[in-house]
Amino acid sequence: MAINLQKGQRENINAPKFTVGLGWDTNNTSTGGAFDLDASLFLLGDNKRLVSDNHFIFYNNLESPDKAVIHSGDNLTGDGDGDDEQIKIDLTKIDAAIKEISVVVTIHDAETRRQNFGQVRNSFIRIFNTDTNEEILKYELDEDFSIETAVEFGRIYNRNGEWKFEAVGSGQRDGLEKFVSMYQ
Repeated sequence: MAINLQKGQRENINAPKFTVGLGWDTNNTSTGGAFDLDASLFLLGDNKRLVSDNHFIFYNNLESPDKAVIHSGDNLTGDGDGDDEQIKIDLTKIDAAIKEISVVVTIHDAETRRQNFGQVRNSFIRIFNTDTNEEILKYELDEDFSIETAVEFGRIYNRNGEWKFEAVGSGQRDGLEKFVSMYQ
């Protein structure tokens, strides 16, 4: 049975291969335009910086150099139930230099479209065992991010050889560029 986390809680992942599923629903009528939310991962070293530019995983770079992290691709609408985007992670292949993975969701062209996460509902991140499909944990964002255009949903990190997940739920309004500048 999956563990439902609250903001700030941490939990062991205990699976060498797992999938990160991200989901959301949008209120398309609030701005008159479609929403395009994008999941991105930042694969960080001990210094909390990208191991290399190729360790920034997003819709234009779907795989890490070691093929341990594979993004399913960009879902342009978020329509339907369940996961809108998925990222498969295989810890048996991951570069030893990677100590943390930050999972961020941003709204594409948020400023131009006058969109923010206050117009997004039912947002969640979940981690499930890739081999068995058993859900390990889930974190549902329940805050109202009325001015934010980017949210760090969570982080996966290695401490003493164990991989854990922390529910972060931290938003900011400067979009993906802010996270890129933080982690480069």
